[in-house]
Amino acid sequence: MAWSLRVASDETPANRFGLDYRAEARERLEAPVCPIVDAHAHINGGRAAEVYKEVCDLYGIERVYSQTQLAQADAVRAVLGDRIRFVAIPEYMHRDKKRAHTEGFLENLDAWHARGARMLKFWNAPRLRDFLGPAGLDPAEFARFDSDWRLRIAEKGRSLGMALMVHVADPDTWFATKYADASVYGTKRGQYESLSRLLELTGMPCLGAHMAGWPEDLGFLREFLQRHPKLVIDTSATKWMVRELSRHPRDELLGFLQDFAGRVLFGSDIVTSDEHLTPSEGEAFGATLASSPAEAFDLYASRYWAMRVMLETGYDGDSPIADPDLAMVEPDRHDQMSAPRLLGRALGPGMLDMLYRGAVTGSLDAWYADA
Repeated sequence: MAWSLRVASDETPANRFGLDYRAEARERLEAPVCPIVDAHAHINGGRAAEVYKEVCDLYGIERVYSQTQLAQADAVRAVLGDRIRFVAIPEYMHRDKKRAHTEGFLENLDAWHARGARMLKFWNAPRLRDFLGPAGLDPAEFARFDSDWRLRIAEKGRSLGMALMVHVADPDTWFATKYADASVYGTKRGQYESLSRLLELTGMPCLGAHMAGWPEDLGFLREFLQRHPKLVIDTSATKWMVRELSRHPRDELLGFLQDFAGRVLFGSDIVTSDEHLTPSEGEAFGATLASSPAEAFDLYASRYWAMRVMLETGYDGDSPIADPDLAMVEPDRHDQMSAPRLLGRALGPGMLDMLYRGAVTGSLDAWYADA
């Protein structure tokens, strides 16, 4: 397959080369080896869901597990129907953040369960500490996965037949910069200590978002997965995955995927919002990433393009998606539009089938069987 990149429009962070992502799906990428299940996305906004639906049709996405805001769940399902399954999340945008992460989340699990959610999400990124104090929560207590409130919420989820989803750590680039003060944020390895206790105390199945937060270190992941047999992981956070999974020797990555076949799920971390469709200065997460239907389409399609090209082909070149983490760690070499090398891993059909669909059958699909 030839990869001489055509230019169709002005450069944007989601489309540095001006690719025609519709033509790329129809003419460059072959149909995937099987319909793809995206285990990790954030689909919000009825109108944005229409744009996302077209992207799914083009890139072979059959189903998505989405961390949708509760207030938008019905509107999104009206567009995507059985294609979407929900993951229970707190009301992150609620004015009373203390309630949203405690009593409110506990109460909302019933509403989520009624909408078919069989997994609940704990977002424990280190920067959670920056939000807890103003919200009236104790960072020293609540930032732990095994805090009293986390365990209470997990217990109710277990009583409803739910599994867990966790965000435990962020990229190494962030620990070298944003989280450089270990007295505030702790070390990266230290983030996993309370997660281990949560998994041991509850015995619940768990999905570790973003390759459980450490795609940079497959050796650590190997050890952590061996220690926690009910843990599966996803490949979400496309910019992060492209940057780090392209760096590993191909044999090392393939060996990891083979050894943990059935426990590594495909994910994108695509975030959709109606605020992507018009010029906006709103506060919705990612509102400034797109300002028209065309830009929103490119934003969503770029993530599936990059992931599929990395996993399926022998492409070797820059990613079409800008990666500001590069400038964060090396500001003298990079700017906000710089991008990392994207190295195609050319996985075989059997490995792709397991990653795209097979792994979900024995994990998320089984967890949602009665939904």
